[in-house]
Amino acid sequence: MKQKLLLIFMILVSFTVSFTLFPVNVQAKTITSNETGTHGGYNYEYWKDEGNGTMILKDGGAFSCEWNNINNILFRKGFKYNETQTHQQLGNITLTYSCNYQPNGNSYLAVYGWTSDPLVEYYIIESWGNWRPPGATSKGTITVDGGTYDIYETTRVNQPSIKGIATFQQYWSVRTSKRTSGTISVSEHFKAWERMGMKMGKMYEVAFVVEGYQSSGKADVTSMTITVGGTPASPQPTPTPAPRSAFSKIEAEEYNSLKSSTIETIGTSGGGSGIGYIESGDYLVFNKIDFGNGANSFKARVASGADTPTNIQLRLGSASGTLIGTLTVPSTGGWNDYEEKSCSITNTTGLNDLYLVFSGPVNIDYFIFDTANIGPTPTPTPTPTPTPQQSQNLGDLNGDKQVNSTDYSILKRHILNINRISGDALANADVNRDGKVDSTDLTMLHRYLLGIISKLG
Repeated sequence: MKQKLLLIFMILVSFTVSFTLFPVNVQAKTITSNETGTHGGYNYEYWKDEGNGTMILKDGGAFSCEWNNINNILFRKGFKYNETQTHQQLGNITLTYSCNYQPNGNSYLAVYGWTSDPLVEYYIIESWGNWRPPGATSKGTITVDGGTYDIYETTRVNQPSIKGIATFQQYWSVRTSKRTSGTISVSEHFKAWERMGMKMGKMYEVAFVVEGYQSSGKADVTSMTITVGGTPASPQPTPTPAPRSAFSKIEAEEYNSLKSSTIETIGTSGGGSGIGYIESGDYLVFNKIDFGNGANSFKARVASGADTPTNIQLRLGSASGTLIGTLTVPSTGGWNDYEEKSCSITNTTGLNDLYLVFSGPVNIDYFIFDTANIGPTPTPTPTPTPTPQQSQNLGDLNGDKQVNSTDYSILKRHILNINRISGDALANADVNRDGKVDSTDLTMLHRYLLGIISKLG
């Protein structure tokens, strides 16, 4: 009997030691909309502007993804930092990976990240779909990890970034021959860029990314490990925003924590920078807004070039949560013609997640709450929408005497430096007639095609 009890005890001890030495793998997690967090010892981020995509987070740095009918989508795992250290201060960074990569169209398989001061978005491209980025002139080549990489530097003007709408540099190392597994000496690329005068700033992120642009595809990152300073780095928790007072100015771009996939971000010129909304139901979320002992009114700096007014609903808790007020924004004359508009709200106290839900297009720069009761902004009589008509050849980029989604696609590829246009096409691309072709023209053309505005020019 004693021998049987001893045997049972030894078996139990064996199981205990086994579970201690070999922990159970982290449970897989499926994501289908914009989200950030930590999983398997790494920070992760899923981001898209529109379309369909699925990301399955696996143990460690592994993940799989699939996408279709998208405009732009990024799936990534890695580490995020608090922008206080350079890559030299963090230590030597290497990344080892293996991936079954099957793009159908334009896509990248890469190391990806950002720095601040200076603001830089960077790529180390290992493989790609049917187009090799970034379509610029190489600054030179380097040989790292048994492969040759072309070095590029490009500029993004008034585009989305980790600091809101901004102008920033992009640094690229693009492998001359594709591969889908191996070791990437990340720090060696950083050093090579800096030798070429491409300054790196304080580290915000280093991650392994699968990106798709106007394409479909799938990828299975079966393994991915990032080593910093000779040992695997520990992830920093995704920052949780501290409460912000409702009575201090809140910048729309800087503090937004979540946005619906249909939102289109616009860089404006001359009148500040705002966020543009083009579809009913789009929203912004501002977490942990402190209304203190009570707020009774809402004021925002807004601009609109739309033919009909847009309503901004103020809701608490969710996009369909408690409605505390509605700000009506009539046309201000143009998308950069900002004016302050106000409305009364239901008395609101304490800490709340604020949702701004939009019924149509408007640029919003900032907003603030107050304790003073004011009358609601009167709702203007809607101006009848005129029948859409062509304005000379504006918007007709392919010369077929029509303005349609083909022209929109041509303009977007021009702005992204994929296929540049010239001559009559370039002249017709300046749909707002301000003497330059940029994202504002793309947005205006998009709104014209949706019937939100009735003419170009």
